[in-house]
Amino acid sequence: MKSRMTVRRHERMLAYLQIVIGCAIGALAFPLFLVQHDIAPGGLTGVATILHYLFSLPIGLTSLALNVPLFIMGHRLLGRIFAFRTLVATILFSLFIDWLPVMPFPADILLSSVFGGVLLGLGLGLILRGSATTGGSDLIAKMIHARFQYISVGAILFAIDFCVVVSAAFLITPKAALYALISIFITARVIDMVVQGFERHKACYIITEYHETIKQKLLVNLQRGLTILNAKGGFSNADRPVLLCIVSAQELARLKLIVRMEDENAFVFITAAHEVLGEGFDRLSDES
Repeated sequence: MKSRMTVRRHERMLAYLQIVIGCAIGALAFPLFLVQHDIAPGGLTGVATILHYLFSLPIGLTSLALNVPLFIMGHRLLGRIFAFRTLVATILFSLFIDWLPVMPFPADILLSSVFGGVLLGLGLGLILRGSATTGGSDLIAKMIHARFQYISVGAILFAIDFCVVVSAAFLITPKAALYALISIFITARVIDMVVQGFERHKACYIITEYHETIKQKLLVNLQRGLTILNAKGGFSNADRPVLLCIVSAQELARLKLIVRMEDENAFVFITAAHEVLGEGFDRLSDES
């Protein structure tokens, strides 16, 4: 029990460390790259950027002021742990935007939109890995989805970002809005890379008459566990065991060689496994 409590404490500390570091990295995108070119990268921080351009309001505090009423209205949708971590991330992220003592990096608008998107995506990805968000459009999307469940959260988030970019086109310049789209796209891609991990794994399904031999070769040569799925042929109606084996991208060629050496007529299909947790891979976290 004590060991389990220690593990959970370490996981909790790691989560908050990721949140703090993520807030700092993500916030750096604004003073370093985005603010100097009035790039509004979607969400409530994008709204705050537009207000900064129009009225010289501080982006961080404005974003925090917009987030507070949303958090009060929607915190019940997040769950206790996730809500508290989101509150911490929202406050830190907003304050870091205004308070980090950095000067704008001398870069043109294209480089600023690219590297601003990279920093923002890296920061937000770490925050998500710490089981939190920075509130804002995420909360709006969850509240709308709770009321209108036939609209997906992703569609709502896209609509919010689209409205922010269109507003930037009218209130700032169309050029700034187009570069904001570049930044939003890069941010989304980097978030996916950080949350899903940089390692690439493959889920391999193998259907063969020599399933027992191939199973033994995979267990011994690759030292990877596998699962036998009970299946039935659609045409023959015969029982066909399916071998399921998760391997790294580097091990994939060896797996295919093993199968080919034993059965050239085997049927194999391979899919991407973005995140693999459990024995032999990353440990499944107890923290929720």
